[in-house]
Amino acid sequence: MSNKPPPPRPAPRLYLATPVVDDPAGLVAELPGLLASADVAAVLLRLKETDQRTMISRIKALAPPVQKAGAALLVDGHPEIVARGGADGAHLTGLAALEEAAPSLKPDRIAGVGGLTTRHDSMSAGEMGADYVLFGEPDKNGERPSSQAIAERLDWWAELFEPPCVGFATSLEEAHDFAASGADFVLVGDFIWADPRGPKAALVEADAAIKKAHATAPASQDPADQEHGQRPT
Repeated sequence: MSNKPPPPRPAPRLYLATPVVDDPAGLVAELPGLLASADVAAVLLRLKETDQRTMISRIKALAPPVQKAGAALLVDGHPEIVARGGADGAHLTGLAALEEAAPSLKPDRIAGVGGLTTRHDSMSAGEMGADYVLFGEPDKNGERPSSQAIAERLDWWAELFEPPCVGFATSLEEAHDFAASGADFVLVGDFIWADPRGPKAALVEADAAIKKAHATAPASQDPADQEHGQRPT
C-alpha cells in the first residue's frame, strides 16, 4: 500500500454567467477572446424568455464558440430544449426542478442545481444525482445569504461530499473568499460584464484571485476532497 499523500485539491475554475441574451450576435463574437483569456470551465446561458424556437436558435448560435474553447454550455432553466440546442446541460433551481428534469438530462448531459436553502436540501440534491450544487445565488426577491454564510456552506460541503460545489460570487472579493472556502467552481457574471475596463480584464482578475486563494489555502486532510472533478460533468 502506497504511503504517498493524496494529490492536492485541484484549483477552482470559473463558471461564467452571461447577461440575459436576446440577440446573441455580440456575445458570439466576444466569447472566443474571453474564454481564451482565463480558465473557464463552463458558461451559464441566461436566455430572455420568448418562444422555444427562438431560444433554441440562440443556444445553437452560442454552443459552438463555448464548446470549441473546451468549456461546457449550460442553459439556465429550460431543460426541455437543452438537447435540441446542442447545449451540454441545464442549471435548475430547486429540488422539484431537478427531480423533473434529471431523467431527460442524465446521463448524457449535466444537471446542476441551486436554490438550496438548507443543508438538508443540498444533501437531497446530491442523493438525486446533481452534477454540482450552487450556493449563494439571489432568490426570486433578489435576496441572498451573507458572504460569510455562503463561505461556511461551501466549506461544509467541500469537507463532506464528493459532487462539486459552486459559489455564486457578486464581487472579486467573494470570488477569492469562496475559492478559499473550498468551492470547486466560482460562478461570476454581472460584476464581470459591468466592469468599466471591460469583461476580459475583470475575468482575468477573477481567475487570478481564485487561483491565489487556492494556492494560499491550507491543504485539506480529507481524502474525499481529492475526488472533486474539474468540469461540471
